[in-house]
Amino acid sequence: MQLPHQLLDSLTGIAGFNKEAFVQIHESGEQITSIRLNPAKVPIGNRSRLEAGAIGNGIPPQLQENLLSAASPIPWSTYGYYLPQRPAFIFDPLIHAGAYYVQEASSMFLEQALTQTTDTSQPLRVLDLCAAPGGKSTLLQSLIGPESLLVSNEVIKSRAAILEENSIKWGGANVIVTNADPAAFAKLENFFDVIVIDAPCSGSGLFRREPEAIGEWSEHNVQLCYQRQQRILADVFPALKEGGVLIYSTCSYSKEEDENMGDWLMDTFSVNSLPLTIDTAWGIVETQSDKHKTFGYRFFPNKVKGEGFFISCFRKTEGEGNTVRPPKRSLLQKASKNEQAIIQPWLQQGNSIQLWKQKEDLFAFPQQLEKELLTVVDNVYVRRAGTAIGKIAGNDLVPDHALAVSTLVNDSIVAVSLKKEEAIQYLRKDELSVTAAHKGWTLVRFEQYNLGWIKVLPNRINNYYPQGWRILKRISDNTYEQP
Repeated sequence: MQLPHQLLDSLTGIAGFNKEAFVQIHESGEQITSIRLNPAKVPIGNRSRLEAGAIGNGIPPQLQENLLSAASPIPWSTYGYYLPQRPAFIFDPLIHAGAYYVQEASSMFLEQALTQTTDTSQPLRVLDLCAAPGGKSTLLQSLIGPESLLVSNEVIKSRAAILEENSIKWGGANVIVTNADPAAFAKLENFFDVIVIDAPCSGSGLFRREPEAIGEWSEHNVQLCYQRQQRILADVFPALKEGGVLIYSTCSYSKEEDENMGDWLMDTFSVNSLPLTIDTAWGIVETQSDKHKTFGYRFFPNKVKGEGFFISCFRKTEGEGNTVRPPKRSLLQKASKNEQAIIQPWLQQGNSIQLWKQKEDLFAFPQQLEKELLTVVDNVYVRRAGTAIGKIAGNDLVPDHALAVSTLVNDSIVAVSLKKEEAIQYLRKDELSVTAAHKGWTLVRFEQYNLGWIKVLPNRINNYYPQGWRILKRISDNTYEQP
């Protein structure tokens, strides 16, 4: 692996940079694999017991024996674990059920940035502006309460579809997935308590994981990214309320995209730089910018067990109160009493959700976030809000896949448990041959985790796994690797 000499020269003098060690770790071929558990679905309980390999703590055997038996905790993450090797994730039904997410360890430091600067026990409005494929959004979902709002945005349509898929699998009802340019959020003036911007960058922090990115790197591209990052920040900054927190990150080592951006923010807007507390044993390097001494935190792969990453936090010090109000008339309407009566048996009892309807599609959203929902829908293009429930046909519900993998679905709904090979068949959208005495809509599960719906008919079983999500890959000898 030949690193660009211009990059190495540009990093000379940056705090923590050791050229020899930096080059050596890139040439080593070492690959780090890490996952993050979903606390809404995996009853993690006492983490120390899990690390000790305790049986009976609610961890699914498939997850505990095959993935976590030799895992080690990521020190800055509550739910993150390093794996000793990379398994064939695509053939693990639990990842499709949203039990865990494969995420780069360094980027999980977002947890520290959020929890050290924000009171996550309070209701929050959070915007993840550049959210695809969904690693940081699913992490944010796990850190904020159900009474908080998360808006996950991606400007590129194809990537927004991947973001939507991963958000659905994670299962939260308090999420809105949008597909909008950052400038669209300026209409939501002083609306958000937290804005997370994992900015598009020159990508030097990913060279070890994606060697092909080396050929795309240039000093010119760094400058283009720096300018694009400024535009993104300037476009969305009005949406942050006074006292709100901006969390800015890149997967670039370049000072122009990292420390210099902190100085530009201080020159351009009324913000304060926020220091974070880090354990020296983590190997993370605290930096300060040249002009305003803004705090940043850089991850070198020769110092941490993870890829290249940079993150910094700022608090907005000026701004008026929330000037955005819900529209008097909305594109949405509340579900009728009849529709609610049809849907309620499908849902867990005692939930505080409101059922909404847009055209023929019904979805659930937290009652206490009604104003937020209507405000966002009125100002930004929304791909998905809350948990899709399905459509009414006559007096019956045709359930949506999102309901199956949500935390809202009623435990009493008839379900069949699949073996590993059967679960893979289902996820491939192949024909299933399982015994199901019940006729009609039925949940399919793997190790107590819902994978989706089938409809059992007198002479066949219809597979309703989403066509665009199905597993396409086959293993040549028709056996499936254990994850």
